[in-house]
Amino acid sequence: MLQTNRLVLRQWIDDDLTPFAQLNADPQVMEYFPAMLSVAASDAFANTIRSLIELRGWGLWAIEVPGQASFIGFVGLHRPADDLPCSPCVEIGWRLAKEHWGKGYASEAAEAALSFAFRELKLDEVVSFTSAVNKRSEAVMNKIGMCNAHQNFPHPRLDPASPLCEHVLYKIRNDQYKPSPNPLA
Repeated sequence: MLQTNRLVLRQWIDDDLTPFAQLNADPQVMEYFPAMLSVAASDAFANTIRSLIELRGWGLWAIEVPGQASFIGFVGLHRPADDLPCSPCVEIGWRLAKEHWGKGYASEAAEAALSFAFRELKLDEVVSFTSAVNKRSEAVMNKIGMCNAHQNFPHPRLDPASPLCEHVLYKIRNDQYKPSPNPLA
């Protein structure tokens, strides 16, 4: 479990499944993904995430805002499939319910995940990638100190004709990481 000034990053619990399925069925949240997820697919994804955290001790943690919301989405670290041009790697990613956008939660939790990646896991580098049209995620990447690697790539599991196919790649090395003096900024 990780904590920030306002958030708890934790292992998943069964009570997270329903709000996670609602989040994954929201067209705005899933705008830059190939499709929304059914309840069964969402539950399977959550259970995979939970198993990976149990196995490794880290992963895409469930996020809660103590005293306000028991589950708002996830932020954390993941090893993506080997078919990506940046693999093998560890990526940082996030997905929050839209009612929690614009409050700095994604960058605050991502900052905690980066600190864990570099301080605890002693990783040399963390990457992040998203569809080139997803400017909101790019803004979070920039806010947490990541740099555009200028190595855009077509996502191998997306139709080349899809407007989501082209992905931007961001990176940050351990020696570049500087914790934010004000994580709420």
